[in-house]
Parts: sequence; structure tokens; C-alpha cells
Amino acid sequence: MTRGGKKKLAEAGRYVVLLLWLAIVAFPIFWVISTSFKPDHEWFAWPPVYWSEEPTLKNYLNVWTDYSDYEDTQYIKSLQKPWIALRNSLVISLTSTILAVGFGAIIAYGVSRYQIISEMRMFQLLMLRMVPPIVIVAPLSLYYATLGLLDTVVGLVVVYFLTTLPYAVWMTKSFIDEVPREVEQAAMILGASRWRTIWEVVLPLVRSGLVATFLFILILTWSEYLLALILSKTEVVTLPVELSKYEGSTEGRVYGRQAALAVGVTIPLVIIGVFIRKHLARGFSFGMVRR
Repeated sequence: MTRGGKKKLAEAGRYVVLLLWLAIVAFPIFWVISTSFKPDHEWFAWPPVYWSEEPTLKNYLNVWTDYSDYEDTQYIKSLQKPWIALRNSLVISLTSTILAVGFGAIIAYGVSRYQIISEMRMFQLLMLRMVPPIVIVAPLSLYYATLGLLDTVVGLVVVYFLTTLPYAVWMTKSFIDEVPREVEQAAMILGASRWRTIWEVVLPLVRSGLVATFLFILILTWSEYLLALILSKTEVVTLPVELSKYEGSTEGRVYGRQAALAVGVTIPLVIIGVFIRKHLARGFSFGMVRR
């Protein structure tokens, strides 16, 4: 076999592996979407029904509207109208993410330019994020109960902000490190103050990196389950907690409704990703080309 033939064969092999991996990753997404359109009798059909011949919107109507074909029970009532959970998730996730990225950018600038935190301290800061939530959730719930922050939006915003701040600092610092110091010096020679230089010179240059950091942290806070489950009771329920309620049904009879809600949980992140997609590629590759 010629050298060119071997190269083409190796390239074809890589594509085959990538296609197989794509199928493995995409199948659960396809199954959730497919289940959300299946009528009740097809949820446990054997052989499995991959796509219903009689697709229905009844699952979405049961979850997102006042329509219900269930008998009037308290359990079923608790599964209806997740709009409040959607509102809570949006407010909590967006607020905590904006705070984490904003404060993280300021701290990262100080670390990058003035070494206000040593490399060892930076590593210790990141290690705080590696602590399993189950270790701190019990004492944290008692502490929150004492402060009156249990089952409040502010309480979840604070804990999400503190747990994602290390990621924001580490990611943003790597982007700021790639901004030439000469650009800042030129701005300051022209009369710009330090804060104006940061706001009008440095942050615009790392905008794509900040967007990538924002999306990464938003996904973490949007999908977080354990802290939201323990630190919220009835007043502040997020979408992951609301989604878990469907597993309490006997015999799994609401799998289609659970899938319909799961699709709704995913759509906001997809929409945000579409709007900021032009920044993501540059943000995730920022700094790969050295000066």
C-alpha cells in the first residue's frame, strides 16, 4: 500500500471512530426527545419503539399547561406547571454566573498583573471546588437555617457564586495572561486610568474568553442538583429538583412527562449557546497561538 493510501485509510479510520462516538453520545438525547412524543403504552414496549408512529404532544401539554389527563391527586398536582421552577433556575443561574464571572475577572486580573495570589494559593483556591458537595451540604444547611437563608433565592445564589468562583478565576486568568502588557501601557500613557484600561482595553480583548467562561459556569449552575435539593424546600425549587419529582411516580408511568420536562430544561441552554456561538470557538482556543 502506498503512503498516500495509508494516510487516507488512517483518516477514514478516524472518521469512523468519531462517527461511532457521535452515535453513542447522541443516542441518549435522541431517546429523551423520542420518549417525550410517545403515548403512554409505548414507554415500556418490547421491542422498543425508537420513534412513535403516533407521536403526541400530550406529554408537553401535561407538563407545561393546565391540561391534564391524570386523576385529581395531590402528587400529580405537584408535577404541573414548572414555570416557577424555570423562573427560579433562570434567576439563580444567571445571577450567580454573572457575579462569578465579574468578580473572577477582577481577581484574575490582580493575579495576572500583580500576583496578589501565589501559584500555591491559586491551586488551593481550585481545590475548594474539588470538595464533594455531599461533604459540606449538611453543615451548610444548618448554617443557612440559622441565618434565615434556607429555601431562598439569595441562599442558592451565594452558594453557587462561591463554588464557581474558583473556575472563573482560573479560566479568566489564562485569557488575561495572553493580553500584551504593552497594550495597557499604551492606554495609560494616553491618560487612561487603571480601571478605565481594564474596562475599555483588557476586558474587550478577552470578551470571547469571558463568554466561554460564562457558558461553562452557567451549565454548572443550571444543572446542579444536590445543593438545590438540600437548601431548598418548597418555596425555591429549581428545574433539576422539579425533574427528579417524576421519579417518585409508581411504575414509571410519567416517563413521557419527565422526558418532556427534560427537553424544556435543555432548550434555554441551547438558545443561549446559539446566540453566543460566534464567541465560543475563539474563546475556547484563546491563547493557543503564542506571540
